[in-house]
Amino acid sequence: MFSLQDSNTEPVVKEPLSQKMFYYFDESGDPKIFGHRGKNLLQDGLVSKTFSVGYVEMSNPHQLLVDLENLRKELMEDEYLKAVPSVQNLRNGFHANKDCAEVKEKVFKLLKKADFEAYIIVARKDESIFRRKFNMSDKKLYKFLVAELLKNRLHLYNEIDIYFSEMSNIVSVSNMTEALNDAIAKFQQKWGKENNGNIRIFLQQPSHLPLLQVIDYVLWTIFRVYEKNDFRYFNFIREKIKLVHDIFDVQANQFYGTFYTDKNPLEQKKWSPISG
Repeated sequence: MFSLQDSNTEPVVKEPLSQKMFYYFDESGDPKIFGHRGKNLLQDGLVSKTFSVGYVEMSNPHQLLVDLENLRKELMEDEYLKAVPSVQNLRNGFHANKDCAEVKEKVFKLLKKADFEAYIIVARKDESIFRRKFNMSDKKLYKFLVAELLKNRLHLYNEIDIYFSEMSNIVSVSNMTEALNDAIAKFQQKWGKENNGNIRIFLQQPSHLPLLQVIDYVLWTIFRVYEKNDFRYFNFIREKIKLVHDIFDVQANQFYGTFYTDKNPLEQKKWSPISG
């Protein structure tokens, strides 16, 4: 159902499905390039080389919620894992960057069987692009990425609840509302079709909403690809990841970047690694 707006194949715009869908958003990496007194953090290798925003989409969040909670309790009570310090952090839920290898294995195997799809947009950090397009504003960058990611996704269902992971003043109800309005406007401008669906926005902490921990794990696999050239975890759940839009991959396309989908899968042999 995803439409590649900038590909050579023009999609057919379908009528929205009469079902309620749930989107759970998070981000990975650091949007910053400069630090205190203009120090170039990117050049000095002090921040990530990319900043990504993504979401998981599902129609039945309750089942995955139950499965995650059962797994969390099982792991916390596991006698073999009790001595691992990070396991105590499971009181606040799963976190891919902090969970030990044994926990990661269990979570990834659960996610592989779960019913959801993931959509991700990756921004390679480039000072000239970030300055020209966003005036080095983290808030503008985040809003732009959300709008680009959703511009072909908001018309698909009559009703959508969107949950964003809180992120200081960058992810606010007002900023995310503007992002959704931008996405709707871009779709309408291209297709001349209004979006009359019911879309609601919620802000939550991942510890309070376990399904935000799902997109945290998915985004971590993309982070490993772009930051470490490590495809192991991505390849394990790649069938769940329906889109990776490498939007500033100017080596591939200076205007739109690269769209990795089922038809054009993200693979090590054709991916443009990031130096540094």
